[in-house]
Amino acid sequence: MANDEFTTDANPSENRPRAGGLRGLGPAIIVASVVLGPGSILTSSKVGQQYAYSMAWVLVLAGLLMTGMVALSGRLGVTLPNTLCQELANRLGRRFAALIGIVMFLIVAAFQSSNNIAVVTAVEPFMEQSADADDTKSQLPILILALLNGVIIAALYGLRRLYVPIERVMKILVLVMIIGFMGNVIFARPSLLGLAQGLIPHWPDSSDWMPLLGLTATTFSVGGAFYQSYLVREKGWDTSQLRQGVVDSSVGIAILCFTTLIIMMTSAAVLHGKAIELKTASDVGQQLEPLFGSSAKVLFSVGLLAGAISSFMVNAMVGGTVLADGFGLGWSMDQRWPKAFTVAALLFGMAVAVAATAFDVSRVGLIIFAQALTVVGVPLLAASLVYLATRPDLTGERKVPRLLIGLSILGTIVTFVLAGKTVVSLYEKLTAACQQTASSQTVAAVACDSTWDS
Repeated sequence: MANDEFTTDANPSENRPRAGGLRGLGPAIIVASVVLGPGSILTSSKVGQQYAYSMAWVLVLAGLLMTGMVALSGRLGVTLPNTLCQELANRLGRRFAALIGIVMFLIVAAFQSSNNIAVVTAVEPFMEQSADADDTKSQLPILILALLNGVIIAALYGLRRLYVPIERVMKILVLVMIIGFMGNVIFARPSLLGLAQGLIPHWPDSSDWMPLLGLTATTFSVGGAFYQSYLVREKGWDTSQLRQGVVDSSVGIAILCFTTLIIMMTSAAVLHGKAIELKTASDVGQQLEPLFGSSAKVLFSVGLLAGAISSFMVNAMVGGTVLADGFGLGWSMDQRWPKAFTVAALLFGMAVAVAATAFDVSRVGLIIFAQALTVVGVPLLAASLVYLATRPDLTGERKVPRLLIGLSILGTIVTFVLAGKTVVSLYEKLTAACQQTASSQTVAAVACDSTWDS
């Protein structure tokens, strides 16, 4: 099968766009559902606790840039004759396309590790109630992760054409999350004045930017936007759905930002100013106490678990598909190599979570770190989308509007700025950790100084 071909199932009508309300939404709602996973929930909770409402403008800006990128990627998916990686290979060479695939895979691997870690975090309250022996508590999360990943791998190889059921499940899960957090934010009574003031752009006083970088990474997910072009091809859209693609992108990302804002507002109203270190689902779940009382941590864990599972397979598919397409090995999940690379992403994420559990690492901190780290790889993806959108052979109805190109260029500039800030923040944290170790061990101090000097 050629890279630009795709074989539909026996019922191609399932792939045709449907008009009218929620049914008219398609690819973008899947992107939003994957992005709105445990990393987004925990990161927005952390931002609300640390900054209250003052960083709401960051979310709005990230949502605007995400809408532009998703719309651009979807447009390229229906106007270009080949997939994005195949187009890059034809224009810039196979090596560059392979590099794009590797970058995407690494980004997905970071997100996948946070999905696995979130599963462990979510089941902890249940283990506290049901497990008495320490050995059982330490082994149960590993068994759960192995079972979950095993089931997903079995489904990956045992089922075909997962797009339609995935789209339906994602819509249901997003609706449930909106209803749950909307009810809670009403009981929490957040400050509307504080929210209005938070929409005015200003720099934060805190020197810890990692939660903000994580929030930006989980909202302005260029990796998710990049995959939009593949989803519209799966959906079977063509140039006659260009207008519907814009609507799909706008509504899908609006849902993502609205839900994230609700979570941030709830956390700001309940957790801001409290000396609570968000390490477990029980800690973060305290923001649900205004509505659910003492059962908050269990209900939050259920929601967190649902968010992790909902994005588990699709997130891994993003990395597996783009990596395979980058190497010219196909882009459809019915093909061998995309499946194999998807399994690799699943196993990597599970391995990181198992290691974090075994060494008792702060899981919320690790999730936020993973989300922020992905910012480093996205400038290349964003620049590739802009490059393809500005090719002179895109003429007539295939030509990308200037407004969309301008918004995407702005988004690309933001990714480079965020990447630089992330690198500096990580360097400062590593240097501080190295100096702390050096102060307690003379031998370590010599090694540490030698390493940084070199």
